[in-house]
Amino acid sequence: MMIRTFGKKIVGRCCAKVSNRRSCSDYQRSVRSSSSYSFSKTNQNDDNKRTKTQVYCKIAVCLAAAGATGFYCWKKFLSNSNHVTSLEKLAEDLPFEAGARRPDLPNYKYDEVAEHTSEETGIWVIFKEGVYDITKFIKQHPGGDEKISMAIGGSVEPFWDLYSIHLNKHVFEILESLRIGNVHPEEEMQVFKSGDHYAHEPKRHPALKVNSQKPFNAETPLQILVESFYTPNELFFVRNHLPVPKKSKLEDDFQITGIGLDSSISLTMSELKMKYKPHEITTSVMCAGNRRSAMHETKPVKGLQWSAGAVSTAKWKGIKLSDLLKDLGITEDSKACHIIFQGADTDIESKPYEVSIPLEIALDPNREVLLAFEMNGKEIPLDHGYPIRVIVPGVIGARQVKWLKKIIVSEKESDSLWQQKDYKTFNPSLNIETCDTGKAMAVLEFPVQSAICQPANGSVLKLENKKSLEVKGYALSGAGKKILRVDVSVDGGQSWMEADLYTETKTQMNREWAWTLWKLDVPLSDDMLRKQIDITCKATDSAHNTQPESDLGIWNARGLLENKWPKISVKFE
Repeated sequence: MMIRTFGKKIVGRCCAKVSNRRSCSDYQRSVRSSSSYSFSKTNQNDDNKRTKTQVYCKIAVCLAAAGATGFYCWKKFLSNSNHVTSLEKLAEDLPFEAGARRPDLPNYKYDEVAEHTSEETGIWVIFKEGVYDITKFIKQHPGGDEKISMAIGGSVEPFWDLYSIHLNKHVFEILESLRIGNVHPEEEMQVFKSGDHYAHEPKRHPALKVNSQKPFNAETPLQILVESFYTPNELFFVRNHLPVPKKSKLEDDFQITGIGLDSSISLTMSELKMKYKPHEITTSVMCAGNRRSAMHETKPVKGLQWSAGAVSTAKWKGIKLSDLLKDLGITEDSKACHIIFQGADTDIESKPYEVSIPLEIALDPNREVLLAFEMNGKEIPLDHGYPIRVIVPGVIGARQVKWLKKIIVSEKESDSLWQQKDYKTFNPSLNIETCDTGKAMAVLEFPVQSAICQPANGSVLKLENKKSLEVKGYALSGAGKKILRVDVSVDGGQSWMEADLYTETKTQMNREWAWTLWKLDVPLSDDMLRKQIDITCKATDSAHNTQPESDLGIWNARGLLENKWPKISVKFE
């Protein structure tokens, strides 16, 4: 309500000063009809030659709209993962520079800002040269009030360095609608500037398709994804939730504590290698958000806009977690129900990335949960969890903790954000604002999935007397289910052709942890060569689960577990 009122006051003041008073409602209508608020920096040169006062009115209405719908805009941004980390680039798209000094507003010293830390005094924060009153907005913050409360009375910049998801024009618009003043010019140079939490990130291969820089998230290009059964370490997709720990500070030890243990035990991988026989498995790791961009096309969803490349396959070598737990006396009869994993990657509060899996999976030797130290015959790269990574075959990548530092035997699952909030699905009719994360179960295993990797969607191919078109892709299913069949259609699903399957693993029933690659030479008729060809596919697993045709029944606000029929289109010239 405060935001809406604030917006109305701005509009009222600005509109009252408009001399050539073309109705502000015209601008209001234009703002409401657009999906984002963008204005030209050179309004005086546009076709309508608006006067400066009219532009001020437009900006005022924009701020009012941003204020009145602030929570909506923020949520809208969170559903778009094209995170931008360059303030200079963002400034090109904004009608103002967020945090820049404004001569029409009063100046405040740091001591004054620091005194405003409660609802009674007002809750103030600093961004660059700006001072903001977030008293009423703090309870509406999509990430909860805990994180944002840490910036109270000071600068939000060090937190936004870490959570760069905020560096977006919609967020800046909301922030500027809460602007009350400037940092006193005598104190400008003292604004807190944190070090770059991402300064020690490893080098990555330029071929990776980057979805966000901070934290770094990138997928394997589809054109090369199925060229090899095993994904080269350098091209293995990367999913990080927080900054990568500095390698020099990582050691090959971890702690295990919790129910059934008299005290905390410290173990090193060197000790485990000496005591236990190493075990190797080939498994595909897939992000729960793989193919999210396809679901986003149906209806906007929150999260990184992964295409179909957030999956890769490797041969992992390590120690079976079941062997370790058995030696420690942890059994099915234990009071514990969950195994919690903590990584060495931490947020700005020094809280580690943490998730959990059911104890029954950890104890089952046939589930082959590993404390891995090798990836494709080499030391695990830093981006993928050096020196110790948890590998849980058949489940989503988020449960396979990198940089392992602690294992907790627990009666309850982890209470972390990543266990209780992020990785959950909901009724297709619910959105982020209406879903109840407390009632939903955390995602563990994933459904049957497939993708078309070659040819690339939208390709224009040369005829060259082609009689057939080679189509290639991958398929996999969760919980160790084997892929029975991949069917391909070029007529919208009216008829189907069965693809050839290829795998390099020979496993027992319900222990098929790796993907299956597939290929089909699609016969080309003269009629097909003269028009666009639409190709789709679907996989069926050993439990006879088959991919759905559309998102109608599986859409969810977080865009998880997208597995509708993948589709591409190609033409010939």
